[in-house]
Amino acid sequence: MALPQTQPEFDIDAYMAWEETQPERHEYLGGEVFAMSGGTDAHYTILGNAYAALRSALAGKPCRAFVSGMKLRIERADAVFYPDVFVTCDARDRQPEASLAKQHPCLIIEVLSDSTAAFDRGRKFELYQQIDTLQEYLLIEQDRRHADLFRKNSEGLWVLHPAGEGDVVRLASVGAELALDGLYEDVEL
Repeated sequence: MALPQTQPEFDIDAYMAWEETQPERHEYLGGEVFAMSGGTDAHYTILGNAYAALRSALAGKPCRAFVSGMKLRIERADAVFYPDVFVTCDARDRQPEASLAKQHPCLIIEVLSDSTAAFDRGRKFELYQQIDTLQEYLLIEQDRRHADLFRKNSEGLWVLHPAGEGDVVRLASVGAELALDGLYEDVEL
């Protein structure tokens, strides 16, 4: 009987060095690495629409939007993820040492798929909440026109603001509005 293969365990700095040499992307959590799979046409179209709308809305502001190829390092959670889209307005994320991974986002967006929805809504959200600068977390479904925006209120509680067809998602963290219908442009549901 063959033994299951184990993945190598890294500390976060070793992972960061190793990841830069890999042809595929891997996320990191507590010493373990996890290969990332590709997405569907709908996933990448929604992701692209969200990024394009944010990029336009952020023109002239000190904020920058990033897509799924940029790492987000969560020091307190011993984790590194590749969010679908995120925005940082923090000057620390513009420093040379932040060229490979950002740490201070105010907004994170994940496009949900059947294989990631439970993790994105549960454990990953729990880990993201350890980021002091994070103010909003937007989850966009890819099989129906629906999004859930979680916004941190003045008491530190995360409040749900759902959006459906025809609604506008108001992102207070970056002073932008995203028409939900625009996020689904060119998506076949």
